[in-house]
Amino acid sequence: MAVHNPVFEDLMKDYDSTFSHSGVNGERLARRLYELSQIGFTQVGGVKRPGFSKEEKTAKALVKKWMYEAGLEVTEDGAGNVRGRLHGNNSEAKAIASGSHVDSVPNGGNFDGPLGVLSALEVVESWKDTGYAPEKPYEVIVFTDEEGSRFNSGLSGSRAMAGEIGEEEMLQLRDFNGADLEQVLQDYGSSLEAFKEAKRDVTELELFVEVHIEQGKKLERDNQPVGIVSGIAGLAWLKAEFIGEAGHAGNTPMAGRRDPLVAAAEFIQKVSGFPEQVSETAVATVGKMEVYPNGANVIPERVELNVDIRDIQEQTRDRLVDMIASEAKRIAESRGIKVNLHENTKIQPIPISENLKGELADSLTKFGIAPTYIPSGAGHDAMVLGRHIPVAMLFVRSKEGISHNPKEWSSLNDCVTGVHVLKDFIEKAMKE
Repeated sequence: MAVHNPVFEDLMKDYDSTFSHSGVNGERLARRLYELSQIGFTQVGGVKRPGFSKEEKTAKALVKKWMYEAGLEVTEDGAGNVRGRLHGNNSEAKAIASGSHVDSVPNGGNFDGPLGVLSALEVVESWKDTGYAPEKPYEVIVFTDEEGSRFNSGLSGSRAMAGEIGEEEMLQLRDFNGADLEQVLQDYGSSLEAFKEAKRDVTELELFVEVHIEQGKKLERDNQPVGIVSGIAGLAWLKAEFIGEAGHAGNTPMAGRRDPLVAAAEFIQKVSGFPEQVSETAVATVGKMEVYPNGANVIPERVELNVDIRDIQEQTRDRLVDMIASEAKRIAESRGIKVNLHENTKIQPIPISENLKGELADSLTKFGIAPTYIPSGAGHDAMVLGRHIPVAMLFVRSKEGISHNPKEWSSLNDCVTGVHVLKDFIEKAMKE
């Protein structure tokens, strides 16, 4: 039985129409959020739009239609990234850009990604309605496969645009059906050669700013509609392999056991206390563990686990990695077992410049919002571009911090407030 999609009605139900001013139209934003929510709609109210899928392609086609209608020059590269460009009065100047993505995790929500795309486009619509002519070029960008549900390796579009996906990685990628990148691209309507040609000189952009739902509860706790991202955390994955001695659960005395699972349990408990010792923005999580041979009546021989370690400053993130690694060695030695450690992922954090955070704070204050600074623990397309050009991010309040879930929700009042802040920030950047 079909499920009614309430996105538009629920957004409009509590909307204060006084937020629609200066060319920004809340009803237009709500209707577009609703129209995108229909593409890949799931029976429990979410969406399923994997990267390079027909659903993602359909969603991008709809956004391209809106871009054309808004007067943008629209292109799509071989990686599926869509760009809508408005030539400013000085067409030779570097462009200001904003955007996000329209792909989703399986059964994801309706705001993660689309809100950033539609907020960037709503800025153009407001200019069109008010006759504002930007001094510099402005680009609205829709990146492909940000979530990574296709290849279990996200940010594909922005990384392709920045030239960060090498030949070897391209050949190794396999999707959830076992298809390689070349086959996926052919099915999408592109090719491996076109994907390689998606690389552009991203330094043609002066600045990229992304609007995104918070995916946390700080703005809700502080009762603020929009906040400033203080930095994008860099990820480090530390794999720990505790190796002990297998034995019979009934016949092996407790004294003298070399149980790697007991060591792993102590380690996990200790990990949770380390982040606060290095910074207030650091986090560490053990989310995956495998026990061998994993028998109910067998003392394990080996335990493998992965620690996800993040912070917005590289120095404190790396200090946390060292502390956790040292603790694993201490525990293993104290229990007479071995531990092997391996760092299999390390991504540089992306700081947001104090100047850009100050400009965002001024825009928030203009609309009566007390600036709230929030570190982003999740990766975003802004993180990729931030390795090459200045970036900034705004978070919009998310109900109960829920994300990647059909219950994901941000009020239309908050979404429109985010557009106003983005518009003011971009217009200031146009004058600099």
